[in-house]
Amino acid sequence: MNEQTNDYSNPVLTFEGKKYMINELSKDIKESIKGLQIADTQLKMHEDTLKLISISRNSLANQLREKLKNLE
Repeated sequence: MNEQTNDYSNPVLTFEGKKYMINELSKDIKESIKGLQIADTQLKMHEDTLKLISISRNSLANQLREKLKNLE
């Protein structure tokens, strides 16, 4: 889903290669668009969270590696 605006009062939705004038769509379709936008936002947020967890895990593993070197 890719939403674009040609001008502020005339937004255009580009979906699967087709363009739709958002102001001309039904309320039901607009709600579906909003749901997709929310889902996209949530996915991005969780992807970012996973990246942070991965970075933290790598940092902890590096710390453990250094501490174990001191035992050798």
